[in-house]
Parts: sequence; structure tokens; C-alpha cells
Amino acid sequence: MVEWIVTDGLTDYRSAEAWMEARADAIAAGAAGECIWLLEHPPLYSAGTSARAEDLTDPNRFPVYPTRRGGQYTYHGPGQRVVYVMLDVGRRGRDVRRFVQQLEAWVIATLEAFNVTGVVRPGRVGVWVERPEKPAQPNGDTAEDKIAAIGIRLRKWISFHGISLNVDPDLSHFDGIVPCGIRTHGVTSLVDLGLPVGLADVDVALRDAFAQVFGDVPQDLAPKPAEALP
Repeated sequence: MVEWIVTDGLTDYRSAEAWMEARADAIAAGAAGECIWLLEHPPLYSAGTSARAEDLTDPNRFPVYPTRRGGQYTYHGPGQRVVYVMLDVGRRGRDVRRFVQQLEAWVIATLEAFNVTGVVRPGRVGVWVERPEKPAQPNGDTAEDKIAAIGIRLRKWISFHGISLNVDPDLSHFDGIVPCGIRTHGVTSLVDLGLPVGLADVDVALRDAFAQVFGDVPQDLAPKPAEALP
């Protein structure tokens, strides 16, 4: 069974990275089980391995953390559910592309619980929603906004980092970066889409959708304050 941890409060980014890396090493060594960790961070920008300097448009706005996950710049902050995914991809088939597709399917199934249709697009990592009420793209396509970012790292076939799903963050905080290097589309959240939901509602939907997509039943652990975690 996959351990399911929800941490209340705001968790320091570097502390979270250290905890994930230690847990991933323990999973690889057979000393710990797989784990899904749900948390929030204080406002910050993180830079993946493909981040471009020109996409950090306001470097003094929030702390900036270079990180070894895949992807480019993204924002984390209050009102965003961060989902750190420490799973044994080796045991799950050693297919990284399929694993990323499963993460996307997990987000899409979670959004379905709120009658929101999430989509994935070739060349655009993450999960998107159509915004027909906004002006169309220059090519005539319906406008789309990003609602969830995905960026992972593997070590000895154990994943860490994961997903950030916008529930009710301050969307203006994304203005200091070009999110994931994509200038032609915006960002949105569940509340921005008109849904009066909170993190607890999303956590229930994430749990149900995880079992649906991955076939594992999460094992609940009591919520812990951020300062109680390594």
C-alpha cells in the first residue's frame, strides 16, 4: 500500500527536497514503502533542468530554487496543492513515458470530480483546460489555460517531485516567470473557473482518482505539521 501523507501549513522547499530524496533512497533500498505527499509551499519559483534565464522575468519577487527535476520554471505557493510522488517506477514497468501519462491521467480524473475537463497537448507538458470565454488564439484555436504542472526526477527508478495543481493560488504570482516556458497561454485554478472548492476537497478527489488510475489503495497517515517532517 502507498503511504498517503498530508502536511498542514507551509513547508520549506529545500526541506521538502531533502525529505523526498531521503525517502526515495529508502524506497530503492527496500527500507520504506512508496509514498504520496501532499503539501503547500510559501511563495517561490523553482527552476527545472530545462529552465531558461530569460523566462525568469522578475527574479527579485520571490525566492528562486534551482532544482534537478525535469521541466522549466514554475511557481509554488499557498492555495496550490503540491503532490510529491515517490513511487517505484521500476516495479511499475520501467516505462517513464507511461508513468508521466499516468500522472496526467490522475490529474484529469481528479478534475472530473469537479466537472472540469482537463486535456493534455503535444509539446505542452501538464494539464490544461479550454477557456471558450476568452479570446481565441491567433490561429483560431480555443484559448487554453494551464491548471496543473508536472515535473519529476528518477533515481534508481524511484520518482520524486511530481505535480502542482492550482486550487486557489494568487494567479498574479505567476507573472514573475514564463510558466514552463510557454508564453502563448495563461494559467488558471479551480476557484478561477468558478468552483468554490478548497484543498481538502481536492485531496479527497486526488485520493479517489489515484486508486482509479494506479490501482493502489492509499494508506492514510495522520496529518502532520510542516515542522514535524524531516
